[in-house]
Amino acid sequence: MKIVFMGTPDFAEESLKAVYEAGYEILTVVTNPDRKQGRGMKMSVSPVKKFAEEKGLQILQPEKVRNNEEFISKIKDLKPDVICVVAYGKILPKEILDIPKIGCINVHGSLLPKYRGAAPIQWAVLNGDRETGITTMYMDVGMDTGDMILKEKVTIGDDETTGELWDRLSKIGGELLVKTLKEIENGTAKRIKQGEDFSLAPMLDKSIAKIDWENKTAREIKNLVRGLNPIMGAYSFINGKKVKFWKVDVLDDKEIDTENKENLENGTVLISDAKQGLFIKAKDGILKVLEIQGENAKKMDIASFLRGNKIEKFDIFK
Repeated sequence: MKIVFMGTPDFAEESLKAVYEAGYEILTVVTNPDRKQGRGMKMSVSPVKKFAEEKGLQILQPEKVRNNEEFISKIKDLKPDVICVVAYGKILPKEILDIPKIGCINVHGSLLPKYRGAAPIQWAVLNGDRETGITTMYMDVGMDTGDMILKEKVTIGDDETTGELWDRLSKIGGELLVKTLKEIENGTAKRIKQGEDFSLAPMLDKSIAKIDWENKTAREIKNLVRGLNPIMGAYSFINGKKVKFWKVDVLDDKEIDTENKENLENGTVLISDAKQGLFIKAKDGILKVLEIQGENAKKMDIASFLRGNKIEKFDIFK
């Protein structure tokens, strides 16, 4: 089976690696162009490109794929049986979807039709879901609307972050892609229609990162912290300074005894001590802070943070 592989981040690298190690003929690897990143604006290449270079695979990096006749012509000339698409980062036009003999196969980080869109893994954690998974599917012109082939479910850990779940699912995605390709070869691959009851997982907006102490429960704040780790970090302000939260836990109200606690504003510090830790009043519970990052500083465990930063009892996070 002759394959064109399209993908960009480390999530896609695991699938490319799995397809390569399974012995499939990879005609070319398509990934996003190199970009300048970071404070030094150094040129950065995608994880997929790095792997392809290591293995001596042909690489294409079109700036755009829609209305790009030169690129489309190159893919047509390769005559692929299948195009495997994993977190490529661009929407493929019908012109490309129609090129491969068998079709375009996508590895998607959710149990479709739940979480169609660009950020399915992040939203599963942000919403506090207990399970998610990987779906392989035939692509069509819609947003993750094609016929499903295989699914694999996983349980999401209570403390698992988006980054940790991302890493787990990337490996599962690679394994499921190879399994899907083998079923296609054997003629046993199914086409399962998606139901109409779907949900969307749009790109994350930076505005969601600010903690809403007034309206969100302790559990919802914990899910926000987990869901934005390591992407951008949930943040709040205390004494005029921005603080990012990277790891927290939830305690019951009864576990911290503070006089008139029920009358305190949500976001109020109940305990701040390098030995005991940092505990903050939230709606329907208390947040125990485990890992934090001060303004213009590195992330650190809470004991280290409190030894160098002054936060007093009854200070309020806003």
